[in-house]
Amino acid sequence: MSSSARTRGESVIQSKGKPIHYPFWFGGSASCCAAAVTHPLDLVKVRLQTRTPDGPRGMLSTFVHILKSNGFLGLYGGLSASLLRQITYSTTRFGIYEELKSTFTTPTTTPSFPSLIAMASTSGLLGGIAGNPADVLNVRMQHDAALPPAHRRNYAHALDGLVRMTREEGPRSLFRGVAPNSMRAVLMTASQLASYDGFKALILARTPLDDNLYTHFGASFLAGFVATTICSPVDVIKTRIMSATEKEGLRGLLGRVFRVEGVGWMFRGWVPSFVRLGPHTVVTFLFLEQHKRVWRVLHGEREESGLVV
Repeated sequence: MSSSARTRGESVIQSKGKPIHYPFWFGGSASCCAAAVTHPLDLVKVRLQTRTPDGPRGMLSTFVHILKSNGFLGLYGGLSASLLRQITYSTTRFGIYEELKSTFTTPTTTPSFPSLIAMASTSGLLGGIAGNPADVLNVRMQHDAALPPAHRRNYAHALDGLVRMTREEGPRSLFRGVAPNSMRAVLMTASQLASYDGFKALILARTPLDDNLYTHFGASFLAGFVATTICSPVDVIKTRIMSATEKEGLRGLLGRVFRVEGVGWMFRGWVPSFVRLGPHTVVTFLFLEQHKRVWRVLHGEREESGLVV
């Protein structure tokens, strides 16, 4: 790699020789903006992963079924839980990841890609635990309208769901499915955040593109593809555990789905997952990069040569 490519591929925003320290909540804020845009796609993904044998089989038919049964607003069922999930889960994982990167970045060195994966995995684990209660609510509220009326929980909103779950099922219900959810969060954060940084550095180093919207879009699109593929099996299991009306152990659930559905269950709903996660990842990182850009402008910072953070 040429010295000019390396310099451009390792550009970073610095102030007085040190990387700028951005607010901890930037990742959660950007994720909330993205969730508001992509929520209908997330809803369809959950419905497909938990559909009954006589339910709609495709993404488009599921969209049409929701519109006919619940109207346009039905596509935003459970939005409050989705936003609460981003406030807890994404704020934690993005915030800790950025803090770790800043801690181990100096004016002369930057964390290696394996180090970024380790940082992202740690951040994802903590984020998965912090966001589990909202994730349970998110799955339940999105799946609720697909249940028979007698089995619906009818949470008014996310806070109502938290209170009712604690009162009716006990505090432990808030961490139902925390093992597969945390596993998914580790895989998601490692494959999404670390791969975004890796793809971004690669694009800057190997192409004529600068650090702009085109680079952010390309890196985030590739990161979304990687994250969807890696997380698909765990995502299906997590969704089924959280939406189940009866308790079933992880081992029993895995045995049953392999027996009944074969290996195909591992990528069930992959297309709607990517259609949802791809745009969500792109929009999240575009919002995040703009958060950072506005922060730099407001604080009078300027871009200088240095290292990627």
